[in-house]
Amino acid sequence: MAEPLEPTPDIVDEKKFTRDQARVETGFWPKIRRLARKLPFLSDLVAAYYCALDPKSPFQVRAVLMGALAYFVLPVDLVPDFIALFGFADDATVLYGAVKTVARYITPEHRAKAAAAIAKLDS
Repeated sequence: MAEPLEPTPDIVDEKKFTRDQARVETGFWPKIRRLARKLPFLSDLVAAYYCALDPKSPFQVRAVLMGALAYFVLPVDLVPDFIALFGFADDATVLYGAVKTVARYITPEHRAKAAAAIAKLDS
């Protein structure tokens, strides 16, 4: 299997990254708390969040993940989230593509933080 392509600095828009980061910072956890039990991809989503925040992650990786996370947080997207069974299909597809592209940068530490955060949601 081929390695995912390495994102290159010339395709990263820093202004977009900043907008995405602000959107994720304000909307991620409220949406997670509201929908956690309905998200079959919750652990990957939260691990991607921690990877995107990790200053040790390359900027290009953080930008790819921030874009996917910002799409998840958007109140309006291609398929509205309230549509039963299909509402998260577009979110899952975007997240899957982003995670697949940068999978080697999502570390066991990110996954452990995700598991701890998810456990707190359940308590």
